[in-house]
Amino acid sequence: MRPKALILQSYGSNRDLDVIEALTLAGADAIGIPLNELRINKTLLSDFQLVVIPGGFSYADALGAGRLLALDLTSYFADEISAFVESGKPVIGICNGFQALVKSGILPGESPSPNRRGVRGEGATLTFNVQGHFECRWVTLKPISQTCIWTKDLDELIECPIAHGEGNFQTSELFALSSFLENDQIALTYTDPNGSLANGEYPMNPNGSTHDIAGICNPHGNVLGLMPHPENHIHPYQYPQWTRGINHHSGLALFKNGVKYVSELV
Repeated sequence: MRPKALILQSYGSNRDLDVIEALTLAGADAIGIPLNELRINKTLLSDFQLVVIPGGFSYADALGAGRLLALDLTSYFADEISAFVESGKPVIGICNGFQALVKSGILPGESPSPNRRGVRGEGATLTFNVQGHFECRWVTLKPISQTCIWTKDLDELIECPIAHGEGNFQTSELFALSSFLENDQIALTYTDPNGSLANGEYPMNPNGSTHDIAGICNPHGNVLGLMPHPENHIHPYQYPQWTRGINHHSGLALFKNGVKYVSELV
């Protein structure tokens, strides 16, 4: 049985069709459902085994990138999303979806601070790129986390585009970087083309993210958020040097990992 994947569509989201294509190639039955339809019938969410929050400019990024979509998630679907995540089902937020997951507190998860147990949404943020402008370029990613079901056992680099103005991932004292390391929550990092850490150097690290972080997961590993767009490198012809006979480091493996994991749960 092919698992069912829901791609959440909100005002201003895009690349949802690209994600549908990626998940279909990975072995899932993927469908896009508008946010308003879910508001009318919240039980729809439980019919799916995998959820994707795609990129774009939800609500025109009013009040900040992903912030209004984050309010939707916490205001209308808090119980449903919590139940979905706590059941262990995979969730992935890409670019604007990552911003929404962080600003809703779904990522990075509960604060590990002894005095702040159970507090969500105060440990990290995605802020303006250090360069001070929108970045649109290809980057190289290295899968790191073996806790994250999306990156586990991936030993190949991933090359794919980015397109964001607020992708600078930073942590606070409530969720120190050491906590991400201890919990194996650093899912993906920016590297140079050979796989060595970018060490904060531009443009390999395109936004100034601490520790070259391109994506993080929750402590249980079933929720992944990342700024780059692996769904835009799933076919050989999408690679910039394809006409020169060069194509490698596809993003499709990431989606195959998620679908394989959920297929074992079905």
